[in-house]
Amino acid sequence: MMLKIRSLDAGYSNLKVLKRISMHVKAGEIVTIIGANGSGKSTLLHAVSGIIKGKSGEIIFKDKQINNYTAEKIVYLGCSLIPEGRQLFPAMTVKENLVLGGYILKSKNKKINLEEEIKKIYTLFPRLEERKNQLSGTLSGGEQQMLAIGRALMSRPDFIMMDEPSIGLAPLVVKEIFKTVVSLRKDGKTILLVEQNAKAALKIADRGYVMETGNIILEGTSEELLNNHDVQRAYLGKDYKNIAER
Repeated sequence: MMLKIRSLDAGYSNLKVLKRISMHVKAGEIVTIIGANGSGKSTLLHAVSGIIKGKSGEIIFKDKQINNYTAEKIVYLGCSLIPEGRQLFPAMTVKENLVLGGYILKSKNKKINLEEEIKKIYTLFPRLEERKNQLSGTLSGGEQQMLAIGRALMSRPDFIMMDEPSIGLAPLVVKEIFKTVVSLRKDGKTILLVEQNAKAALKIADRGYVMETGNIILEGTSEELLNNHDVQRAYLGKDYKNIAER
């Protein structure tokens, strides 16, 4: 099991957002979490990544309980978060952002050649190589998302959490980003995908969870969720059948 969460409560200061959340992600899976704004999806990723601390319950990553681990140590173990809004360093170049992403990797193994690791990212996203000396704040939204993914991959994670990767992007760019997610799974990565675009997320995921007001209210295979009347009505819209059949 890559990730297992048991009865997790978490939030910010005195505000409890997550209420007894239990879920799991198996190695090699793409699992998606869908839900409306404010349902607690990002808070869940923040708790797993160590940005906030759970108030109770367990977060187990690769058979280690990580509730009290720092964010840096969790990245060191092989878990990377691609945050909502990308959160790049806008005054730094594409290459400089990638170098920062490799900081943990370098601390693990002094012999690691970051230039070789960066070349791997350029192979995945050739456009980033074309813009390697460009300030990241001047990139298009799609290019920034590529860079955010590339920066996360620089630490060689086994488990990647993606928070709303399609937000603010044109439909054609969204399609390319989701193709990248599928290719990452083929390369052996495990993906936990938080996404408001439920149609696109369920199309590529193995399983999914539906969150509402800090609770998981439904779980199942992607096919089961696509065919669930409540999910169809709340998240998929009138064209969900066309998406499911593609």
